[in-house]
Amino acid sequence: MTVGDQVIPGALDGLKVLDFSRVLAGPFATMMLGDLGAEVIKVERPDGGDETRAWGPPFDARGRATYFLSVNRNKRSFVLDLTDDGDLERARELALSADVLVENFRPGLMAGLKLAYEDLEEGNPGLIYCSITGFGPGQGARLPGYDLLVQALGGLMSITGEAERDPQKVGVALVDILTGLFATSGILAALRYRERSGQGQKVEVSLLASLLGALVNQASAYTAGGVVPHRMGNAHPSISPYELYQAARGQLVIAVGNDRQFRALCEAIERPELADDSRFATNTDRVANRIELREELDRALREQPADHWSEVLTAARVPAGPVNDVGAAFRLARELGLDPVVEIPTGDGPATPLTRNPITLSRTPASYRSSPPALGDSGPGGVAW
Repeated sequence: MTVGDQVIPGALDGLKVLDFSRVLAGPFATMMLGDLGAEVIKVERPDGGDETRAWGPPFDARGRATYFLSVNRNKRSFVLDLTDDGDLERARELALSADVLVENFRPGLMAGLKLAYEDLEEGNPGLIYCSITGFGPGQGARLPGYDLLVQALGGLMSITGEAERDPQKVGVALVDILTGLFATSGILAALRYRERSGQGQKVEVSLLASLLGALVNQASAYTAGGVVPHRMGNAHPSISPYELYQAARGQLVIAVGNDRQFRALCEAIERPELADDSRFATNTDRVANRIELREELDRALREQPADHWSEVLTAARVPAGPVNDVGAAFRLARELGLDPVVEIPTGDGPATPLTRNPITLSRTPASYRSSPPALGDSGPGGVAW
């Protein structure tokens, strides 16, 4: 990153990442590494490259699929046909000089190409090899790893949506993103171990295991409490009031996490007696009597519009606010000084506006050196490390 005339090194400057992954989980992980300074070479097939290059609409002003743009900045694109002996040998050469290799092919494919970790370990003992699968390398290897399928099979859809309606997927491919974050954490942990030992290792993450790990309290309800969670709409299984309410005009989320906040809520809506009602005195009481509590709050909240309640409750230190669309969410972040969008320059056109990396580092900040590459755009100097 350059600030004025000063070049600030990234936390991962000098790290060489060979990215065989496509679509979302792997590319998200390698973009995170790239943002933090790593040099990422994205290996793509000659017949169109990463599938997400064609996943549109929407497209940006230059006709590029915004899906692809979202997870492929700070990379160079190198086209290799892995069915060609010469290209396969070039891939092996890159792998033997890489610090990190990330792949999300179906289990067994890299072994068939002699590009598995076991094939590379002897020639590159410091290699961190990250393999991302849908359901692991064992009996789940035959199952296709698509986010929607994992949301269904992994239980997430069963707890998302209204109780009386069909299960719902989350509005973004959340399992892929979670898996990408777990992959990034695993890679960084392996790099730290390599600093101490000089030894690389294999990192394995799967979409299903990542989802189960991210179910947190809903998972422990089952594993430790013997309770199978179910759909509750916007309500919370363990906290109340913690859901969406209808105001006189507009809707409002209230997220009360403790008794102090509940009392402040009751006073702000001019119903202080609710805080002393034995049915609602503690969170456990409120959860047990959530239907009655909702009826009381509904009556009070329908007297004023959502904007009024948002202002009043925020002033009373009660977590509350309207349901923003994505545009309003970005505007809010700007108003709060978070600067959520970064303009990434391109060599042959207008800058590409993308979401800023959410990690702020005081000494080695994230950098945005290059826009997502065109297919085969390996940048100055080709693909030499």
